Amino acid sequence: MRRITLALALTAFSQHAFAADHAVEIKGMKFVPAALEIAAGDTITFTNADAAPHTATAGDAAFDTGRLKKGESKQVTVAAAGDHDFKCLVHPMMKGKVTAK
Repeated sequence: MRRITLALALTAFSQHAFAADHAVEIKGMKFVPAALEIAAGDTITFTNADAAPHTATAGDAAFDTGRLKKGESKQVTVAAAGDHDFKCLVHPMMKGKVTAK
């Protein structure tokens, strides 16, 4: 029983220990980069460099930055594997995609 518990603890620790942080800049009314491939559990920092407010909101509710003013950033964690299409709710023509494996 102890071996199983230790193995589970080590697995959970290793998943969090190796989580990466990715950056997406919002500028020129675009997400840069607009497509990201990450590991499930990684974080993404969205930073708004535009004068207009923006959001990065996943259609499947995997993440939502809320409204970001110029110069503001928000870090989100993408917990679930899969394709997560997102857009700016203020400017719906702004689109992106996160693929978490």
